[in-house]
Amino acid sequence: MIRIAALPNIEKGQSTYKLPRFNGQYYGWWKIRMHNFIMAEDSKLCDIIYDGPFVPTKTIGDPAVIVPKIRKEYNDADCKAIEKNFRAKKFLVCGIGIDEYNRISACQLAMEIWEALQIAHERTTQVKQFKIDMLTTEYELFKMKDDKSIQDMHTHFTSIINELHSLGEIIPRNKLVRKILSVLPGSWESKVNATTEAKDLQELTIDELVGNLKTYEIKKKKKKKKKKKKKKKKKKKKKKKKDN
Repeated sequence: MIRIAALPNIEKGQSTYKLPRFNGQYYGWWKIRMHNFIMAEDSKLCDIIYDGPFVPTKTIGDPAVIVPKIRKEYNDADCKAIEKNFRAKKFLVCGIGIDEYNRISACQLAMEIWEALQIAHERTTQVKQFKIDMLTTEYELFKMKDDKSIQDMHTHFTSIINELHSLGEIIPRNKLVRKILSVLPGSWESKVNATTEAKDLQELTIDELVGNLKTYEIKKKKKKKKKKKKKKKKKKKKKKKKDN
């Protein structure tokens, strides 16, 4: 049975006003969130991150040649565009932890920072394959403990699948559904059998399955409470008989 550490990017909440933080794990998950966050702030910042900084230019000579402007030639529009270069860099620098900052501290441009993170965590073939192997093992050994909730299981399971997906490893939906059923504890055996017999697993979605399991989980908890109450009542009756 494998133990999964608390997800470093998730532990501080999901505020839409705070930058997603990356501390070295679940890069694919962070990358998607950071892209969406920056797009919501200013889509032009993403252009700068992916394609490089805005450089003010002018046309000179005959035949005409386009050359970069010197700073004193910048107009107001140029200055505002240049500010976006620094704003894009600020988003990325503020969205990473100290260990990752050391990796990109020499980068001057937002595009260089983004590419450095890509190479370190995704693009390098050896690193990518190592991550795929590690996550595949984590996926194969994944089990839900009796003291964990369906929500906990689903959160951890989804983090593994999303990271594999970001690395190009896509697992078919029907296999994911069967995997979830297989990771449930022995105490869920009757529910697993009932689901397998009653549902078409080829058509069943993960959300439908998880919703169904959560409903069953609530019913299980209610039954446990009733049993505990009955036991308490029986103990009280026995005590009364002894006292009499």
